[in-house]
Amino acid sequence: MAPASHLLLVNPSAGGGRTRELVPRIERAMDASGLPFRVVLTQGLEHGCREARGAFDAGEIPVVVSGDGLIGQVGGALARSGATMGLIPGGRGNDLARVLGVPSEPEAAVAVLAAGASREIDVGEVNGRRFLGVASCGFDSDANRIANEARWVRGRLVYAYAALRALVGWKSATFTLTLDGESSALRGYGVAVANSRAYGGGMFVAPNAELDDGLLEVVTMREVSKLRFLTHPLPKIFDGSHVELAEVDVHRAAEVRIEADRPFPVYADGDHLADLPATVTLLPRALRVIAPAG
Repeated sequence: MAPASHLLLVNPSAGGGRTRELVPRIERAMDASGLPFRVVLTQGLEHGCREARGAFDAGEIPVVVSGDGLIGQVGGALARSGATMGLIPGGRGNDLARVLGVPSEPEAAVAVLAAGASREIDVGEVNGRRFLGVASCGFDSDANRIANEARWVRGRLVYAYAALRALVGWKSATFTLTLDGESSALRGYGVAVANSRAYGGGMFVAPNAELDDGLLEVVTMREVSKLRFLTHPLPKIFDGSHVELAEVDVHRAAEVRIEADRPFPVYADGDHLADLPATVTLLPRALRVIAPAG
């Protein structure tokens, strides 16, 4: 039986233009693996989603070559369609690939495509907009905005830079959380509602989150001094040990409602998807993705 054809959806601006440079290596690896393919350069999120749905309808496997933004939007567009999606990391963060175990080197990522192992994962929704990773607001709203504007900073350094810049002007806010119908308030830095474990280029904000358990991991951080934030939660988030701190709380829920005493955008997969007040839910095991077995 001949292998299925693949549509490589390449975001030419991902990773500060790095993704476009990877295309020749990916094409050589696809040829060497005997995988039929064609390449489309995306012109935006809507164009990428439209091309992915068309590829599935035509019997092709959509493979997103980009960062978490396009991967999340295409994954959301394909959710509950029966499609299988592949991914080749090409952005600055590549957090979903990291959690799924898809290698960052294009040749190794193509080898995962060729192996063909797959798994079903949950898909998040925030105010009806779909995402795959982590939806967050508060301090993260400021940090995400700064990271997206910092085109001159390459690689994972952009997220550390953005966090430091955001900390300078940060003022704590009061958030009201309703988890599966139970409400509580906290004053602090913000709320992260996680379908996956990592965001921000390797920050394990929700180290115990699972992509296929039908539950959201809700991580909040109460008010502490900026010095305490800088020396404790911020460095510890890279290995997930921040959840052991007294100022960090972790809960699990199927539905999360977030309100605050001032406006905040909600970012997910690196993009501004909604604004508070926001309701976050899950579509359990709604998307099949090609990833290493186990």
